[in-house]
Amino acid sequence: MVFSSFTFLMGFLPLFLAVYFLLPVRLHNGMLFLGSLIFYAWGEPVYVTLLLFSTLVDYVHGILVDRFRGRRAAKAALLSSVLINAGLLCVFKYSGLLVETWNSLTGLGIPVPGFKLPIGISFYTFQTMSYTIDVYRGKAPVQKNIIAFGAYVSMFPQLIAGPIVRYVSVQKELDQRSVCSWDIYEGLRRFLVGLGKKVLLANPFGALWNLYLGRPDVSGFGSWLGILAFGLQIYYDFSGYSDMAIGLGRMLGFSFPENFAYPYISRSITEFWRRWHMTLGTWFREYVYIPLGGNRKGRLCQLRNLLIVWALTGIWHGASWNFLLWGLYYASFLILEKLFLGKWLEKAPGVLSHGYALLVTAVGWTLFAFEDLGAWAAWLVRMTGFGGMGNPSGSLWLFPAGFDLYQLMNFAPLLVLGLLGCTELPRRLGKGMLERHPWAETGCLLLLLGACVAWLAADSYNPFLYFRF
Repeated sequence: MVFSSFTFLMGFLPLFLAVYFLLPVRLHNGMLFLGSLIFYAWGEPVYVTLLLFSTLVDYVHGILVDRFRGRRAAKAALLSSVLINAGLLCVFKYSGLLVETWNSLTGLGIPVPGFKLPIGISFYTFQTMSYTIDVYRGKAPVQKNIIAFGAYVSMFPQLIAGPIVRYVSVQKELDQRSVCSWDIYEGLRRFLVGLGKKVLLANPFGALWNLYLGRPDVSGFGSWLGILAFGLQIYYDFSGYSDMAIGLGRMLGFSFPENFAYPYISRSITEFWRRWHMTLGTWFREYVYIPLGGNRKGRLCQLRNLLIVWALTGIWHGASWNFLLWGLYYASFLILEKLFLGKWLEKAPGVLSHGYALLVTAVGWTLFAFEDLGAWAAWLVRMTGFGGMGNPSGSLWLFPAGFDLYQLMNFAPLLVLGLLGCTELPRRLGKGMLERHPWAETGCLLLLLGACVAWLAADSYNPFLYFRF
């Protein structure tokens, strides 16, 4: 079940909210836990047991860490928690890749595990693991109410695709929270903005990307247009889903952390990754980078730590070698910026630094988009202006083929809206309009909801990229 589906919008969400707010406050965590399990079981009826197992494991380990605090048993419990969570990821997400790689290196024929990737496993294992670590560090109190802890782990607004919510940021709200009419309005507003991003922008950009992905004769110009569409699709897809999650959390009395802050306006790759999927960056900084020594043990150790973090970041996104290369690709630019490039970018004209960041990001998306490295290399060659792949008239990117011109004209208004939406301009214009016409927002939100419903009714294309991860 995805947020941008009629099943969720017209069925699950209104029914859940009605029951949730009719119940006494003391039963809200129980209803949230039960509703979240139903939400998850709708798409993963088998793997809901895995979610419950992960919940139980870290609930018990948190209690053990707290009970034996200051003794070796506490460290043993922490290590056990980390190993079990990492083990779950290795078995269900990476076992196929590891066996295939081993077979190719040794010539053996070990059967490849056929596990279906449990939806959201990369997110909820990170959350439960961070809880036990924070209890061990003394940064979070132990949660002895298993219903409250289960509500935290399985919380449906952010269960599937984040943002990654650390226990310390919602512990007080789990124990006691209140919701007023303004919270519900603000949550609904944020949800509808995210729904609009997903349905009205991400889905059409995804359709444009698929038009190019399936063509054998993509021109150089077309390869750039295609990867632009992919970059806009994944941004509006993921940031839209994060907006919906934050809005739903607000309606239930939770303050989830922000996950995106206009990453495409960045002037360096360092800045880009401070603005993109911020909760994942925070997680790796708190639980990998800093424990490894961060930047406290000299430049060489800092660069080593960056390399490790970004190798793990790449693999976290998917069980394929292209994701590891994608992580190492960004690690190389982050290291270059630490060494010397960052100082140059600070002094360079904005058009140059911004252009550099966009170029590096665009090439990075090619690695992210293609699990087949041969297909990735062919696409990259096309982006250089060579390798027209059977379409000589469109082989140079300065001269788009007829297909490119048709798509460009067809998607021009959407591309303009998508590019402007990556900046702070819409927010500023909206703020100015509200100052002059306070009631205009409600009308705009109703129009946005109507447009989303009409689009969903007319078009069955409604993917969500991060279900792959």
